[in-house]
Amino acid sequence: MQLLTKQILFPLIFFVTFLSFSQSKIRGKIVDSNNTPILFVEVLNTTGEIITKSKINGTFEIDRPGTYTFKYEGYIKKTVELVIDAYYIIQLDVNSAELDEILINTNHIPQKLKKATAAISIISTEDIQRFNSVDFSPILNRTPGVFMQNGALNTNRITIRGIGSRNLFGTSKIRAYFRDIPLTNGSGDTTIEDFELASISRFEIIKGSTSSIYGAGLGGTIHINPQNAFLKQTILNSKLLVGNFGLIKGIVNLNYGTSKSSIRAVYSNTHSEGYRENNKYDRQTFTVNTNHFFKKNELSFLMSYVDLKAFIPSSLNEDTFLNNPKSAAFTWKQSQGFEDSKRGIFGLSLSHDYNQNLKQITSVFSSFRNAYEPRPFNILSENTFALGIRSRILGNTTLFNKTLNWTIGGELFKDTYKYKTFANLYEDFPSGTGSVAGVNLSNFKEIREYYNLFFETNYEISEKSTFTLGLNLNQTSYNLDDRFEVSIENPDQSGSYQFESILSPKIGFSHEFSNNLSAFSSISHGFSPIALNETLLPNGQINTNLKPEIGWNFEIGTRGSALKNRLQFNLSLFRLDIKNLLVSRRTSEDEFIGINAGSTQHNGLELAINYKWLQKEKIAISTFLNYTKNNFIFKAFLDEENDFSGNDLTGVPSNVFNAGIDFDSALGLYGNFNFQHIGSMPITDSNSMYTSSYKLSNLKIGYRMDVNKKAQLNLFFGLKNVFDEDYASQIFINASGFGGNAPRYFYPGNPRNYYAGINMNYIF
Repeated sequence: MQLLTKQILFPLIFFVTFLSFSQSKIRGKIVDSNNTPILFVEVLNTTGEIITKSKINGTFEIDRPGTYTFKYEGYIKKTVELVIDAYYIIQLDVNSAELDEILINTNHIPQKLKKATAAISIISTEDIQRFNSVDFSPILNRTPGVFMQNGALNTNRITIRGIGSRNLFGTSKIRAYFRDIPLTNGSGDTTIEDFELASISRFEIIKGSTSSIYGAGLGGTIHINPQNAFLKQTILNSKLLVGNFGLIKGIVNLNYGTSKSSIRAVYSNTHSEGYRENNKYDRQTFTVNTNHFFKKNELSFLMSYVDLKAFIPSSLNEDTFLNNPKSAAFTWKQSQGFEDSKRGIFGLSLSHDYNQNLKQITSVFSSFRNAYEPRPFNILSENTFALGIRSRILGNTTLFNKTLNWTIGGELFKDTYKYKTFANLYEDFPSGTGSVAGVNLSNFKEIREYYNLFFETNYEISEKSTFTLGLNLNQTSYNLDDRFEVSIENPDQSGSYQFESILSPKIGFSHEFSNNLSAFSSISHGFSPIALNETLLPNGQINTNLKPEIGWNFEIGTRGSALKNRLQFNLSLFRLDIKNLLVSRRTSEDEFIGINAGSTQHNGLELAINYKWLQKEKIAISTFLNYTKNNFIFKAFLDEENDFSGNDLTGVPSNVFNAGIDFDSALGLYGNFNFQHIGSMPITDSNSMYTSSYKLSNLKIGYRMDVNKKAQLNLFFGLKNVFDEDYASQIFINASGFGGNAPRYFYPGNPRNYYAGINMNYIF
């Protein structure tokens, strides 16, 4: 608590001290739409002469009033009239045609994407808006190396380079942040699909082991940037969307900004009856993001609240999947199983500039989740509360006449997870009653804590070459309090478990051969913590012999452009070696134990190409092509008497191919067509079963028109799964049959379906 108090009060003192600082010149700061300071922005006068450039913290200083233009590669230039004795915040918008030039924050030290020493993909606002603003999977699946399966809007699994594919429920072994707020809980589970897509401006996805930056990141990290409010603008945006399966969604997006403060509030309400039985979905979200700029400080607040109730159709056996995919699993339909949850995250962040070469960013965050989930085998009641702080100092200095950018900091995190299970008595009541809670079966309280201490530096060996060194120290511990009455059938499972401290290094190198071609290479270490329930043995004891999965990622890649920047490409080749492979062995319908069973080897290729066929004032046509080749195997895998060594890794497609075309016109007509091929994937560790490969196509067309000078109307229509492909949108690997029933491996994908909507944008 003392450490937490110091971390909060220290920067707040500076906030108060500098709040009333007066100006005698024209001063200001240049930031992007995510409020990242942009250095070396050219400030030009009306004759085109460069007057000055922004410093490392984005600040600039001008002696004379007048009209100035702010220009930087990768951003749309802006012209502003400046007056004396004023402080300005100049906000530049990203030019989506030059993503390699934009600044990224995934490595803490803002840098151009083309200089990054890791494989990083950007999903821009334009990419998000290509689809229906309801589900994440078509957006994330356009990214090479990333694969999201979705059995329903609330049933998803995300993998990066095959990591997380063996997790049975949800997403694990990758990390996610909503700005600086962790979306990954103390056991390593991550949920991003509850958030409203309309509140997100872009995703920055770093692939491969990221532990040197974010701690327990074995497969990678998804960094979500919320839609920040724009300065000096008041905008109201509303959207109504309807579609098949009873889909109706409303969004209200309000932006209010003065010259130094801004607020954005986004409300959404989504309802769907669902394609399948027991598939009803209702969700409301409310997101608020505020920013306040001062001479040397920036104060921001972020809040997101989600209220969700979603029924669960669950997976199907092969016969039902092929012949009656609309049905729900029998027991889930009879019990009317569902998830009812309320979730909120809150974060307060203060950024202070000590001088043009030194700044500190400190974030304090909290989150909660309350959930009630009736399942056929029991009813689960959950309550989670988390609290943490993340602080880092960013500096810039000169070493041997070369620029050295560095950051050092730490993250403290603690969450308390309370959960109970109850007998589900639905079979004792008339059909249609649904779930009925019976006697209490278990009562647990988990306390999960970790800290990360990290250091990273970028050293510019030359104007063209950059060397990166990163280091992270992580300590994770669990404490379990079994509150249930102890008996022979229910042994006391209370206990503590602490991992050994893990040191994760990273080294990387990038070089620009020209303005249009760069290459990078990196070696990084990663690990994934063990969930506490995986450490529990049937006799109630904690298995202290379990080891966390650890891995090394080796990578080379290139980024570039050609044909006068009409062609842009990214290529990565990687190898990821994982040892201490953790396997969940099922002991009953709702019980698993973890064992270390071997190692895996992940070899892969990731390619992304974008080409502008036509870029005129009246019409623009562009295409994209993304390809992922996966060769992931069990290098050594012994599970009891079974030897699966050499088999393909379960739950990962052999290849993924995406292609599409986008067009936009001055007449207001726009549209896109996307095609995706998903290769076959093994369902069982023995490789005795594989899914069939499948192809999906999505189409969207729209028309924008100006109602008047302040209002714009956008009408759109879309088709998903245009050619009505039958496919499994998610699989349950290594499923077991209970009570003589066939294993339920498959979640059916939706057939062809449409959506249509209207979007009104009004500028006050």
